Amino acid sequence: MTRDRLTWAVLVALVWTAMMSFGGVAAETVMLYPNIFGDPPASLDRAREFLVAGGPSDYFPPLGASVVLTCLAAAVLTWRDRRLRWWVAGAAVVFVACEFLFSVFFFWPRNEIMFVDPVGTHSPEYLRQVAAEFVAGHRVRLVGGAVTAALAFTALLRWARTTASRP
Repeated sequence: MTRDRLTWAVLVALVWTAMMSFGGVAAETVMLYPNIFGDPPASLDRAREFLVAGGPSDYFPPLGASVVLTCLAAAVLTWRDRRLRWWVAGAAVVFVACEFLFSVFFFWPRNEIMFVDPVGTHSPEYLRQVAAEFVAGHRVRLVGGAVTAALAFTALLRWARTTASRP
């Protein structure tokens, strides 16, 4: 496989994984969040009962890892091309900051409180506060996913224009 074909494949994989991640977060926002966070603590209890066989924690970590890996591969393959490097690097930085680091430091502790700590550990008022914080912070993740996908797609389009003009 030539370097150009490999770059095409990696950029397509990056766009695909970034869009899958953003689409998953967007779908979660409109389908799950109204049910999970609609009336805490009762809605949190229903979510614990419903999300038994699988949930977001089964979907997003492996998908996030694939976004990071494809970002790294795309960065290595496009680094010498100044027209592409910053689009790919930007996608990687935004994804790691908004989807990974923000999740680790903001969402994971709140997930523990709402879904892991035994029922009755926290007061209803505190659970409502934590749920409201979670929903408000979710906007960062949603915007970060959109920006990551847009940056990756821009890199792919720029690559397509570059290679289309080659003999």
